[in-house]
Amino acid sequence: MDNDTPAIRPPAEARYAAELARLAAEDNAPKPDGWHLSPRAVRKFLLGDAKAGVNRKFYGDDPLVDRAIVSLMSHQGLMLVGEPGTAKSLLSELLAAAISGTSGLVVQGSAGTTEDHIRYGWNYALLLAEGPSERALVPSPVLNAMRSGRIVRFEEITRCPPEVQDALISILSEKALALPELGPDAVASAAPGFNVIATANLRDRGVHEMSSALKRRFNFETVHPIADPEFERELVLKQLAERLGPAGVTVAGEREVAEVLVRTFQDLRTGRTAEGASLNRPDAVMSTAEAVNVMHAAALEAAYLDNGRLSAAHVARQLQGVVLKDSPEDGKRLRAYVDHIVKERAGRSGAWKDFYQAARALKLG
Repeated sequence: MDNDTPAIRPPAEARYAAELARLAAEDNAPKPDGWHLSPRAVRKFLLGDAKAGVNRKFYGDDPLVDRAIVSLMSHQGLMLVGEPGTAKSLLSELLAAAISGTSGLVVQGSAGTTEDHIRYGWNYALLLAEGPSERALVPSPVLNAMRSGRIVRFEEITRCPPEVQDALISILSEKALALPELGPDAVASAAPGFNVIATANLRDRGVHEMSSALKRRFNFETVHPIADPEFERELVLKQLAERLGPAGVTVAGEREVAEVLVRTFQDLRTGRTAEGASLNRPDAVMSTAEAVNVMHAAALEAAYLDNGRLSAAHVARQLQGVVLKDSPEDGKRLRAYVDHIVKERAGRSGAWKDFYQAARALKLG
């Protein structure tokens, strides 16, 4: 890609470069060796500080952020677990950007992840021509992080086979990685600032359970869904603005529509309405991340296929693609929610009426 071509989603250190630079210039608090910002400045970067002109980026449990920062100062790695869409990856990205200046050292866990992705591999042309040498060695993101004293992110660690996961045990314990092909005493020792942030979805339990030995090398933190609807609505609107802004897209009516969207997601996520009625929860992930996706899609429909005014009807039409992912029964659960809860609310609010009329036309099975 041409360097002048804008990225769809630049990394956190690029998106928030001005804030990071401002925090660094004003940062007089003590900082651990290898950290770009002090722990206090890292906290401000994630949770916002009006006096410093820094916006909040992580919405959720503020004490969790404090514990995560403390974990990364210790000898333990940080393991973020939770339901899909609870901003685990975003939290790890923001922490890495603030602490190390880069969030780009990443191992993406999958069934195809090998030990080479955690340790190192080889440029086989150079290996055949020269034999084992530093020039022929291809370092993993983990080895690069160790050498440079930075944070490495391990996404979806439980998607990897156990023997691959366990390659981290000695790295986290000894903060060193042996390189026997380069000589009997060749060792890469981690520079100050090195640590690992791993993430795992609770829905992946049983795929590849972590060994007890590896678990002991991590401090575990659970990232919960946002419980406060006002907090979640603020985040959805902020994320919508960030997505539409670079494209120059504007819509009207987004605040009222966000109220309907967030209330719907919170009802279906928890299985209980604000009025106290019980619901059959869908199997589909009704996360804040999915809510942002629905709001974004609805805004694009309003801007490009309608008159530019966002309505709850746009949200209702986009909701089908979220709910009908995991189970055919989810369509029936959404239909019951529309026929009972939304229908009643439609008599009290124009936005809920728009939502109800559009939802009734959906093919939900």
